[in-house]
Amino acid sequence: MTGVWIGVGALVVLVLYFVGIFNGLIRRRNETQNAWSQIDVQLKRRHDLIPNLVEAVKGYMTHEKGTLEAVVQARDAAANAKGPLQAGAAEGLLGALLGRIFVLAEDYPDLKANTNFLALQEELTSTENRITFARQAYNDAATRLNNAREVFPAVLISGGFTRADLFEIEVPSERELPKADFGG
Repeated sequence: MTGVWIGVGALVVLVLYFVGIFNGLIRRRNETQNAWSQIDVQLKRRHDLIPNLVEAVKGYMTHEKGTLEAVVQARDAAANAKGPLQAGAAEGLLGALLGRIFVLAEDYPDLKANTNFLALQEELTSTENRITFARQAYNDAATRLNNAREVFPAVLISGGFTRADLFEIEVPSERELPKADFGG
């Protein structure tokens, strides 16, 4: 009779162990979804600022109409992107085009002195920083989920938990090392 109780006790411990693994996977999945929501909030903020930026520079950059149209198209594509993979590609293009506007602004002294433009530039810079922090938090959460679902023995029960994609912005210029020029 004692052997039966030991067997039942071992079975209960084993079931509770797998329940704990399953609950941990659910917590990590929810953490990843929450982290993605934080990125989504910041991306929406960015997308909402872009039309104001385009309007602010439109009168100054009359010869840059193509760039402004490309920014608007990239903004629309980024706003409609679904999930980390699509968003990463779309946001990378949008970020590159926004950077181009700020570089072009250097050629327009009146625009650089415009307080509305300067305020929008500051808001976008602040938003970019928030996106960077949110992206790091999301990628950390996604990695924790992926690790938790792929290690043994969790891999035995994690079939219903899909792998979380990392949010990576693919802009070749971001991967280049800065060139050091010491005037020599």
